[in-house]
Amino acid sequence: MTIDQKITADLVAAKIGLVTTVPCKQLAGVIEEVDQHPEIHHIPANKEDEGMGICAGAWMGGTRSAIIMQNTAIGVTINTLATLIQFYRMPLPMLISYRGELREPVACQVEMAVHTKALLAQLNIPTYHFHKQADAEELPMILDYTFMCNKPVAILTDANFWGGYGDQ
Repeated sequence: MTIDQKITADLVAAKIGLVTTVPCKQLAGVIEEVDQHPEIHHIPANKEDEGMGICAGAWMGGTRSAIIMQNTAIGVTINTLATLIQFYRMPLPMLISYRGELREPVACQVEMAVHTKALLAQLNIPTYHFHKQADAEELPMILDYTFMCNKPVAILTDANFWGGYGDQ
């Protein structure tokens, strides 16, 4: 089983019926798996805050949801996280590619990496950082946690987790 298949299987096992995604090269494999899985309704979003709104609507309608996104958009999601997701105590697993760390080939990605963890901490959002694929063994527990306590959680997956960026 590939890491993309494992993540998707964990989402299904957690009874997540809707996943919204924003395109990301690192997350392309898991997005493809989610898109092809018959038990998950996949809704691509134009922007991360739009995707969070879709997830909120799904939760209010009785469906567990998750978002797959890049950390470079954390800044545009602050208001949605604070005034919608957290205020109404909605669980939201966020699988986030953590661009801008070691092995990052695009310089402009680095600046948001400097701020990502601090912004999540300021919002009191529990954050888990996956450096190696073995770290994904914690994903089922993280998913159980977010739905047990009705909180958003951030799962940061860096370049090492995904095997780098290929040829640089």
